[in-house]
Formats: sequence, C-alpha cells, structure tokens
Amino acid sequence: MGKLTIERIGGLAGFGLPGSKVQSRGEQEISALSAADRASVEALFRNPVHSQESAQARDAFRYRITRVKNGQEQTVEVPESAVPPALKACITDKLL
Repeated sequence: MGKLTIERIGGLAGFGLPGSKVQSRGEQEISALSAADRASVEALFRNPVHSQESAQARDAFRYRITRVKNGQEQTVEVPESAVPPALKACITDKLL
C-alpha cells in the first residue's frame, strides 16, 4: 500500500520552516493504519480541508503529508485538527 511521510511544521518555534533548528517528522505504513484512519487520510488527499483556516491560525501547527500513488508523489498540507491521531503519534522531533 505504501508509506506516508508526515512533517509537523509551524507553531511558535516555526518547526520545519527555513532557518528552524527543529525538524519534526515521521513515517507511517498505510497498511498499519486502521480502516477509519486510512479513510481519513484518503479524504485529506481528495479534499485538503481547512487550508485557509490553517493559514489564518497564528502559531498553529500544520502537517505536511506526502505519499506516492500511481508512481506520483502527492503532498497535502492541513491543520493539526484534520490529522488522525495515529499520524501525529509517529512524529519525532530532531535538533538540527
């Protein structure tokens, strides 16, 4: 089924943004997700909800989720509230 790469960006410290000293990312096998979480992820790629809401929320985290489907890399950026807990749980922080 493939793998998701998840990056947490933004927030007060500007995680993952240019010049940031902290990288927050993880990977998750799609096959390891529950059926409900797989459906939520698919819905995010079909309709990347709240992109405007995410841009307007100061100091809020956003998540950049990337997958390869049919040989093409696809990326969406969504607010934290739209991300299933299983994806948030795989994130680890790394000092650069």
